[in-house]
Amino acid sequence: MLSTLVPVQEETPVVAAASIAAFAAALADRTRASMCLALLDGRAWTAGELARHARVARSTASEHLSALVRAGLLSEERQGRHRYVRLASPDVAQLVEDLAAASAGTQHPTPQTSLRTVRAARDLAAARTCYDHLAGALGVAIFDALLATDLISDRNGLALTPAGWTWFHDIGCGTALATPTRRPLLRTCLDWTERRAHLAGALGAALHQQLLHRGWTRTLTGTRAVTLTDHGRTALPSILRIALDAGG
Repeated sequence: MLSTLVPVQEETPVVAAASIAAFAAALADRTRASMCLALLDGRAWTAGELARHARVARSTASEHLSALVRAGLLSEERQGRHRYVRLASPDVAQLVEDLAAASAGTQHPTPQTSLRTVRAARDLAAARTCYDHLAGALGVAIFDALLATDLISDRNGLALTPAGWTWFHDIGCGTALATPTRRPLLRTCLDWTERRAHLAGALGAALHQQLLHRGWTRTLTGTRAVTLTDHGRTALPSILRIALDAGG
């Protein structure tokens, strides 16, 4: 009986290594990586939209998207003649963001060649969506403020304090607090531009939606950049100590 078990134990690392290699290979292409970064806005995109974004032919984009779906990085749905794809899960989104953060310190930045690209990079660094939660300088500033005001504690792992439960409930995140899911309630995500943590998880997503709903933030059309509104610049300091040089 023992002889039949030993080969299984020896093969397991080989199988895991092959899976990791296959998964990594799906992202080891500039076009595919560009598509996954675009999908960090949390929306479902068509193949045509991603083809234009990546500046490749639609047929080429479709081939890349099929490879990403097979690898489990993307999920797809069809409505009539249209094929929509999105990142497969929040975990995949965090993986893409983590890879961006890890690679940011190892590569020389590409020089910006136009005012438009400089402005777009600045907007993304100031505030943006990372799948379904806030990232960039604004996201990091909000997370820092939540820690500084003891609404979230990181002393023994990330946890809401009693004051934090009340604060998040009062701001409109009660559903996230009351509805258990497989997704962690609180999670940090390493920000690839700030190189520090912002808030992810179910509560990070709920907070982002509440800021949009209240009109304190808005998304910039055609991008995943986010900006504070005038209302947000007034309201956020009233409920949270936050430096508002972030987020535009």
